[in-house]
Amino acid sequence: MPLPRLQLFELEDLTWFPHTIRDLATDYLHFMETRFALHKPVVPLLWGMLENSRTSCVVDLCSGGGGPVLAIYEALAANEIYVHFKLTDKFPNVTAFQRLSSLYPSDIQYIAGPVDATNVPKDLIGLRTMFNAFHHFAPRLARLVLESAVQARQPIGIFEIPERSLLMMVPFFFTPIFVALATPFIRPFRLQRLVWTYLIPLVPLACWWDGLISACRAYTVTEMLAMTQGFVDYDWKADRVGIQGTAAHLTYLLGIPHSSRV
Repeated sequence: MPLPRLQLFELEDLTWFPHTIRDLATDYLHFMETRFALHKPVVPLLWGMLENSRTSCVVDLCSGGGGPVLAIYEALAANEIYVHFKLTDKFPNVTAFQRLSSLYPSDIQYIAGPVDATNVPKDLIGLRTMFNAFHHFAPRLARLVLESAVQARQPIGIFEIPERSLLMMVPFFFTPIFVALATPFIRPFRLQRLVWTYLIPLVPLACWWDGLISACRAYTVTEMLAMTQGFVDYDWKADRVGIQGTAAHLTYLLGIPHSSRV
């Protein structure tokens, strides 16, 4: 049984939080997601969404440091499925976006200005995705994320690893150690990464706090489905699947407008 949900604050959500620390923290999250292949359960789900909604464009919301986008793109490309990704964020990590875009300039692009996931510009056409960021939104705002997609008649896929359980919270207590161990392997090398990790450990502390709060704010399958009430012209599916080689799970919510289905 999940713990009661607490709508606490994460540091990276605060407008005054230093963008350098925010970017270094999202770099760490991108590294961990890639290193442990946490994206694997997403690939078949996303593939099915793309086929059912008849699109090859993905508008990624709350992209952070890029999250699993690169790994997902390469996994799909390995199966000769070529998708055009557009990275967006309310606080865009432009350095990370540029780095990913440089690898596949025609297929991974980005918007350098802020994009609000609750009010996405309607000219951004394609399957909307959100990886490990839905819990940042209080229930009213989380529903607005879905409503924005519904009003624009765009499919949407929400994918979340944080879980509201004591078992899954335990590893977050060791986050400062994980950040310290991972930092030498995060690329590109940045001197300020060493300064803000080892000399003044703001990055480990920020990741530790935000990780714990992410678990406290995570939504269950039932709670996600409840947010879709009233959006009747969509097919909604939510479920929870294990992530191979870990004790973690992926919780997802998928929505496709009826007129988009094959």
